[in-house]
Amino acid sequence: MRTLLFLFAFGLITSVASAQTATKIGYADVDYIFSQMPEFKQIDADMRSLENQLKKNLEAKGQEFQRKVAEYQQNLNTMLDAVRQNTERELQQLQANLEKMQQDAQAEIQKKQASLMEPVYAKVGKAIEDVAKENGYTMVLNQQIGGLDVILYGDTNADVSDMVLKKMGVTPAPATAPKK
Repeated sequence: MRTLLFLFAFGLITSVASAQTATKIGYADVDYIFSQMPEFKQIDADMRSLENQLKKNLEAKGQEFQRKVAEYQQNLNTMLDAVRQNTERELQQLQANLEKMQQDAQAEIQKKQASLMEPVYAKVGKAIEDVAKENGYTMVLNQQIGGLDVILYGDTNADVSDMVLKKMGVTPAPATAPKK
């Protein structure tokens, strides 16, 4: 019985040890990968352009609203009650329209960014998968999620970011400062 238990324990330890040596884990800095891609630079420029356009529209509507509020305040003492009430309703409606315009602009920015980034996410995901398979990685982790480090320490040999860029045909820029 002891021999059988010893053989079972030895077999379990051996299988665990061999499973551990077969595991190869890498990590990628997805933000770094995106920053090196020409598509990302174009998307960034497109998003800035859209944001500037929407900001100008909002500022124009905001200035119109401010002008009407100032006009209302200037003429408040000489207005008839009916005109004053009508003007107040109009100002409330303008303010509500301005707030809705701000919300719509924010939604439009998010929708545009998602539609532009979707193919980039797919391309990077496919390249990470290909690099992992070609180099025998069991797992590839993201170095950061939401600005928080997921990989607190990682051997630089396990960083597959540059391999992923090369797989997509992007030559990584020479490092002037170490990546995060």
